[in-house]
Amino acid sequence: MPQIGQLTGNNWYLISQIFWLVLVFGTIFFVIGRGMLPKVEATVDVRDRKIADDLAAAKAARDAADSIEADWQAKSNAARADAQGVIAKAKDKAAKDAEKRLAKANAEIEAKLAAAEAEISAARSSALAEVEAVAGEAAQELVARLTGAKVTAAAAAKAVKAQINV
Repeated sequence: MPQIGQLTGNNWYLISQIFWLVLVFGTIFFVIGRGMLPKVEATVDVRDRKIADDLAAAKAARDAADSIEADWQAKSNAARADAQGVIAKAKDKAAKDAEKRLAKANAEIEAKLAAAEAEISAARSSALAEVEAVAGEAAQELVARLTGAKVTAAAAAKAVKAQINV
């Protein structure tokens, strides 16, 4: 094999290949390692720093939103409690107003009832007096027809009253 023979027989050939190998890898090292890699690392560092800053800003925004929500929740609860207090006061006032109107209506009804009872009592007394008068006249006539005796109006009224009160 001639390729192996070239490696073993000619040291200059091996040395030239090693030289070119070192030269190519050195060039690659300096161009990529020293030129491009720092730029790539700087870009990655900038991106990592931007991500960290964005995460910190998002955390701060979330904390601010949580604080605003807690404040809103507290204000909402306070407003709800105030509204319930206003509702309770309105219910109490309405109940008191209803009680006053009911008391006024009851007083009016009681007054009308007392007046009606007085009218009924007066009408009853008047009717009873008329019944007594009619009964007294009827008793006078009955006694006069049955016995032929004359009874006075006062005696007939007294006898009817005695019978009605029994």
